[in-house]
Amino acid sequence: MRWFCLSVTLCAVGFLSNAHAMNDQEYIAAMSAEHASDTPAANPMLEEGPKVPVKGEDVAYATVNGGTVTGYLSRPVEAEGPLPGIIVIHEWWGLNDNIRRMTDKLAGLGYQALAVDMYNGQSAETPDGARELMMQVFNDEDAAENNLRQAYEYLESQGHAARIGVIGWCFGGGWSLQTALMFPKQIDAAVMYYGRPVTDVAALKELAMPLIGFFGEEDQGITVEAVKGFENALKEAGVNAEIHEYPGAGHAFANPSGENYVPEAAGDAWKRTVKFLDEHLKSHHDEGEPAS
Repeated sequence: MRWFCLSVTLCAVGFLSNAHAMNDQEYIAAMSAEHASDTPAANPMLEEGPKVPVKGEDVAYATVNGGTVTGYLSRPVEAEGPLPGIIVIHEWWGLNDNIRRMTDKLAGLGYQALAVDMYNGQSAETPDGARELMMQVFNDEDAAENNLRQAYEYLESQGHAARIGVIGWCFGGGWSLQTALMFPKQIDAAVMYYGRPVTDVAALKELAMPLIGFFGEEDQGITVEAVKGFENALKEAGVNAEIHEYPGAGHAFANPSGENYVPEAAGDAWKRTVKFLDEHLKSHHDEGEPAS
């Protein structure tokens, strides 16, 4: 297959796209259109387990607007001592079985992975249900940011994670970037799958961590033009970033539980994700040893 990769390691001259930046309502409408015929259906790919046995459990990691927020924490069964942490942010469907299994897969790579809940214990089975839940988040973004801030603090204080990354898909991909912007010097690695881009160069300049993003060329919600504007902004901001675009792939191409799954693109993106996280989060990276 063919992919496009832009590696931004040096500040270079570039121009920002003049593409219209979507407001919240336009973004929600675009995601609704992309998922109009989609469902979080079961898929055999979900049966692929983690590399090593893991233990997953529900944990209370935050208090938002007076209510307890419960997420899903997974880590290798035989791991001893602190592990690098990953904040896992769900798609627009919510914290469902697909996200729990993805969290287990990340844990199986040697991390303590915390899947956050942005939907107050709810998840959606239909596009209309997901749209309503996503609208509730955008109607109280302060609560969403507080949720993610406490997720970071949980991994840092309760998990004693020396290095912490963030990953998200779709709705969660955009919030993965927002989490990086909330902790521009503290987050050690950011991964976003077809998330809502940011083209504010002044904001992006604050990012000290490396970032990797994955997008589909057929995505009509996060368009090629929008991704190009994001690339140009990252370049102008001097961010260490890789952006990969996959031909023949649309929105949600990496979700094995949906109708838009593209195995080849998803497989390549996952391999790159694993390598990226290993390089930037594992303890031997701090010690100057080569990543495995």
